[in-house]
Amino acid sequence: MSFLIRVLLSDTPGSLATLAEALGMVEANIQSVDVVERFPNGTVMDDLVVTLPKHIMADTLITAAEEVGGVEVDSIRPFSGTVDRRGQIEMLAAVAGNKHDTAKAMQNLVDVIPRTMTSGWALVLDISGPVTRIAASQAAPSDDGSVPDFLELAGARMLNPEFEDWVPESWSLLDSALAIAPIGRHGLALVIGRPGGPEFLASEVHHLGDLGAIVGAILS
Repeated sequence: MSFLIRVLLSDTPGSLATLAEALGMVEANIQSVDVVERFPNGTVMDDLVVTLPKHIMADTLITAAEEVGGVEVDSIRPFSGTVDRRGQIEMLAAVAGNKHDTAKAMQNLVDVIPRTMTSGWALVLDISGPVTRIAASQAAPSDDGSVPDFLELAGARMLNPEFEDWVPESWSLLDSALAIAPIGRHGLALVIGRPGGPEFLASEVHHLGDLGAIVGAILS
């Protein structure tokens, strides 16, 4: 079974190799490594996609990782596939190829975003008037119609269902982390959800905003 484990470790030579050796000792096989964010204090947050034999429990990964000095496990959750940031290039090409068919272009977008942003799902809303859904990834919550008549969005940000009562309850199931970003100036918004967390880091929200701006420019 595959897991996505997010770890905080020292941003120094050999730190990742030491962690990899510790995980290998419990029969874990690292499939991909992605640097999520570097911090001023000399640490780095990495996402590792790791496979384990069926007889090994996920808790074993946490124990093995945290036995390495300076390593903290931020979160762990089941995950299929690998983190594929490069898949965004193919997605952007597909969006460009369908720029005159907005619905199709947005479906190209949400089909790829989950594996490039390590989210569980993605959807696109038309917020130019009464809010409507125009595209959704396979695992996105069903559309129950509980969206606001108007949504003002100045830039990419986290969504907090506790303080934003317009957020549909289905989006926040399983303590999902949520983020939203405008898609250029086209009256569209990209929403991503990460069931079970962890929360999106500032760098991830910024990346989502940049992606929205690029897709918006392509559609112009």
